[in-house]
Amino acid sequence: MQLEIRPDPAEVGRARRWARSRLAGSGIEVDEPLAETLILLVSELVTNAVVHTGCPAVLRLSLPCPAEECATVRLEVADRSGRAPVPRCVDEDATGGRGLALVDGLADRWGWSSEGAGKRIWCELDRAVESEGPASAYGSGASAYEGLAYEAV
Repeated sequence: MQLEIRPDPAEVGRARRWARSRLAGSGIEVDEPLAETLILLVSELVTNAVVHTGCPAVLRLSLPCPAEECATVRLEVADRSGRAPVPRCVDEDATGGRGLALVDGLADRWGWSSEGAGKRIWCELDRAVESEGPASAYGSGASAYEGLAYEAV
């Protein structure tokens, strides 16, 4: 499943609504914690693409079949900007700059890769009753940039 995203901040809300509507057939209830986390991750990654690239993007969502009890939910945002996500320090009063730090803290895994002239940022959530805690793409359980916020530019 995928959704084309225009470089307009109003697209973030549309992306959240689209993702919520896709949960219905997956067996993930819209009020369960996994769904709430997924919608927050959609919001953060689409916001980064819209705000920091000024380019159209594509949101992709891979949901498990309803019969799968333990499965992985994968979210990807591909954009046309080749600029890599860059760690960014923000002070406690800053109103932004924490998006990828949230992704790192909420997702079981995340990362990014170059794709043609652009890039793809992805994250995964494991659908299981109990998980051992989040792990970043940079190693198990902790971010390589502990204490820093991130900005996708």
